[in-house]
Amino acid sequence: VARRTALHPDHLWIWRKAVYVDENQRTWLPISIKTEDGLRVLLRQEDIPRGEAMRPSQLPPSPLPLMWQLYPGRRYRGSDSSFWHIVYHIQASVYVLELIVWLGLIFGETG
Repeated sequence: VARRTALHPDHLWIWRKAVYVDENQRTWLPISIKTEDGLRVLLRQEDIPRGEAMRPSQLPPSPLPLMWQLYPGRRYRGSDSSFWHIVYHIQASVYVLELIVWLGLIFGETG
């Protein structure tokens, strides 16, 4: 009996530059897109040779977190405490995530 994988990966860990791996050992390739409102990431699941894993200290600077964890409400929380909203889900293997920027919290503004 084939095991069915979850609709959204529960965790995504950086493996090496521009390659993430989920809890089912599937590889995901991010494409970052800067927008007027911030940053969007297209994540595409594609089976590729993973190569050697890299330590975080070996990776170049990136606006993307080292790890994402699925949260309720169609969001991922990054290892850097950022929240990413699942904007849309094109198919089982492609996601578009958008960084949620809480300007009021960042700059101390109140309602």
